[in-house]
Amino acid sequence: MRVAHLTSVHQRHDTRIFIKQCRSLVAHGYDVTLVVADGKGDECKDDVKIVDVGYLPGRLNRIFKTTRRVFKVAVGINADLYHLHDPELIPIGLKLKGLGKKVVFDAHEDVPKQLLGKPYLNPLFLRILSVSFGLFERFACPRFDGIIAATPFIRDKFLAINARSVDINNFPMIGELDAALPWADKRAEVCYVGGIGKIRGIREVVRAFEFVQTPVWLNLVGAFSEPEVEAEVKSYPGWGRVTELGFVDRAGVREVLGSSVAGLVTLHPLVNYLDALPIKMFEYMSAGIPVIASNFPLWREIITGNDCGLCVDPLDSKAVATAIDYMVNNPGRAQQMGENGRRAVQMRYNWSVEEAKLISFYKNILS
Repeated sequence: MRVAHLTSVHQRHDTRIFIKQCRSLVAHGYDVTLVVADGKGDECKDDVKIVDVGYLPGRLNRIFKTTRRVFKVAVGINADLYHLHDPELIPIGLKLKGLGKKVVFDAHEDVPKQLLGKPYLNPLFLRILSVSFGLFERFACPRFDGIIAATPFIRDKFLAINARSVDINNFPMIGELDAALPWADKRAEVCYVGGIGKIRGIREVVRAFEFVQTPVWLNLVGAFSEPEVEAEVKSYPGWGRVTELGFVDRAGVREVLGSSVAGLVTLHPLVNYLDALPIKMFEYMSAGIPVIASNFPLWREIITGNDCGLCVDPLDSKAVATAIDYMVNNPGRAQQMGENGRRAVQMRYNWSVEEAKLISFYKNILS
């Protein structure tokens, strides 16, 4: 069976799309093409054919011109199934349906809720945009052959409009990020891995290092999304305890996690985060290090239920500092929480479980 994954936004080697979904499908005998728009050219990697439609700067170019390019290439592939990864590709999904093709939409996020969480736009405009997109989803998504959701919460939303909806969670691959470093060899370091921004808690995290009582450092992996926030936090006294690593590859992430005594995921309590399942939380667990996470009910259920970390008020830098000090001062307890998290990933929160769901979903759609 020929399958085409389409994205106008994500990088070609995106963890969810390429590393997990595309490679899993190839391993199960599918002929997989990934259409991207990053301007890096065509390639074939791990038996996945990657076709690049070219990069165009600017959101409007991406929405109107890049999507047309993606559609043109998609039609030429003549796939048995098209797998869409971006909301802006929903209109071309409807066009592909009009050509008699099978189409599934992969909802990485709850877009109407995500729109409400944009603090830099007018609240009234955001509400209008959120409601409008929600109406468009309810018009378009019942016409698709199925919906893949990144979390159970998003799945439940789509089940109301498309009975063929399933959650394929973005859980880690067992062993990929486990450096297996003896706890005694770890340094007094904690880490944050992922996109860096105001609503992801970077201000409170850097300020926490003004209050820590132990000689602990922060390894910061990722890129800042807001230059003004970057300049601001770099002026804080706590920045003197930060090692800024920028973007690193998966091997580099494994090394950072291996040397850390805890991983931070203290996102702000915005509506689009409360029911999210951030991959970084489960990657910390898979690496065998405890998690310091926002005290959202769903996250607290996972962290406390598996005894694999501490939950704190993400807006309270002193609370974050206290949790960091606890991990440094109680290595035995931190190690036990890390082992509990690794065990939970091995038993439940891993890609092998989600891969089986993906393959079953594809078989049902294509049968």
